[in-house]
Amino acid sequence: MRRRFALPLVSAVLALPAALIPAGSAAAAPADKLQVLSSWTQTSATSYNAWAAARANQGAWSAYGFNWSTDYCSTSPDNPFGFPFKMSCARHDFGYRNYKAVGSFDANKSRLDSAFYEDLKRVCNRYSGATRTACNSTAWTYYQAVSAFGYSAVVDGGKAA
Repeated sequence: MRRRFALPLVSAVLALPAALIPAGSAAAAPADKLQVLSSWTQTSATSYNAWAAARANQGAWSAYGFNWSTDYCSTSPDNPFGFPFKMSCARHDFGYRNYKAVGSFDANKSRLDSAFYEDLKRVCNRYSGATRTACNSTAWTYYQAVSAFGYSAVVDGGKAA
């Protein structure tokens, strides 16, 4: 009698971990998830544009289980002094949250922060003269903040960027 119940019980226990993994999670993601994530978090404008296109069509990437959530620039203004930093902050959040989820945040934090700074500087390149100088100074301040404090936000379970 005991043997009759053992096989179904063992099968159920072995299937349990798979049942606990939500559909679309990193475990169920395509094998190239890290490659795609890396391609969208580089310092180049091409990388930013690829991420922005994917963000606009998130459904096409649902199998990857990416975390697209953002609080933009956290407690800092999204558009300080009228400079539109909101999307740069969103991409930075994307990098932080997704690298944290795959367990390789530490190895990528510096590049994510550098990509953020490059994104901000591209925003500033739209301006000229004193306005560009003010924008670049603000961008530098934002970069310094994430460079110094971004890790503690992730470790403390707070905002990802």
